[in-house]
Amino acid sequence: MGAVVHGAPVIVTMDGPPIVNGTITVEDGRVVEVSRLRRGPAEVFWPGVLVAGLVNAHTHLQYTCMAEVGKGVYDSFEHWSEVFNHAYFQGREGSWDPAQRIGAWDWAAGARDGARQCLRTGTTAAADIVTDPEAFVDTPLGGLPYLEIIGDTDASWAADGRDRFLKTLGERGAGISPHSAYTIDTGVLAEAAAIARDRGARLHIHLAESAHEREYTVAGTGPLAALVRTWDAPFALLDGGSGLTPLAYLDSLGVLGPDCHLAHGIYLDADDRALLRERGTALALCPRSNRTLGLGRPDVAALLREGNPIAVGTDSLSSSPSLDLLADVRLLKVLAVRRGYREPDLDRRLIEAATLGGARALGMEGEIGVLKPGSRADFAVFNVDPREPYRSLAEDGAGRCVATVVNGRKIWAL
Repeated sequence: MGAVVHGAPVIVTMDGPPIVNGTITVEDGRVVEVSRLRRGPAEVFWPGVLVAGLVNAHTHLQYTCMAEVGKGVYDSFEHWSEVFNHAYFQGREGSWDPAQRIGAWDWAAGARDGARQCLRTGTTAAADIVTDPEAFVDTPLGGLPYLEIIGDTDASWAADGRDRFLKTLGERGAGISPHSAYTIDTGVLAEAAAIARDRGARLHIHLAESAHEREYTVAGTGPLAALVRTWDAPFALLDGGSGLTPLAYLDSLGVLGPDCHLAHGIYLDADDRALLRERGTALALCPRSNRTLGLGRPDVAALLREGNPIAVGTDSLSSSPSLDLLADVRLLKVLAVRRGYREPDLDRRLIEAATLGGARALGMEGEIGVLKPGSRADFAVFNVDPREPYRSLAEDGAGRCVATVVNGRKIWAL
């Protein structure tokens, strides 16, 4: 197929200022040229703001089929977890024992539907956490899947968990996602990081999503510890904790680094944020999911002021009302302003987080989240005011995607 020229009233490449009446030339799924002046009639003219494809830096697409859970009202992370676990195991009693993951749900169908919903809202790549292997499916959605480790004690990991995980991981080229400090044992966390580094794989982990996670990692007590005990999993932290905050605990096990990104990070203080910057570890913010679970809000203003690398995620439909990434961007703007962020760069930086920030979190800088020569030809078109494209996308972009192109191929259009 030969080169195709795409034009729009405004093109937001994320590689420089927005281009008025610009064009991008695409060949073999790649951008070969970005023109700041239209040289002639575009072969495809898109009416709207054309922007580099959005990158959802934290989601679980297989849980799209569990959307009913996400419609509930919760007063804590622990409350939501109890409801989620009951639904996940179809009401069966028990712990996060991998042997209990029986096919009561069609995870493949959930993942495909989730990818479709992402694409229809302008997301062209995602960090998709896969808990059940059936959810490894082929879709036009780019990005990186992460195979999750959850439920293993050090003993179960040594017995057969490690071999089972590595067999499933195989040669997929997926990242590795040790779920959290409270759902797998200390030795498992450390070895997950070591395996990832040995394979050159990316790491992704939930952190500071529960208000009680700090008490759990420091002392092994509190409401989160009480929930974990119901799973009948004798994790080491339940025996007095580690004396370390959640982030310091992960750091002590060698998890943090520029090849790792975290999800949520609601309950972080200035020292935590400084450690993330020191380690070069990005943070994916999922504010609508946090709101559903009755949690606090990430300090977006502090993260922006201090220069922490941030990205944006929707989490799954089991905890969020939609997979529309710009709806989370809109809420992040509200939260930043409430915390006193008044700088004129706010809209631009949030759109950067939803594109370039996600690409960085996935280790795919220059490949996705940007339109420049050599990058993937992934973009979306939004029916918003082109005069202030960053503001329009941040405030009004949710629900207004009119077309999505992946690898130069139109995937969807109104």
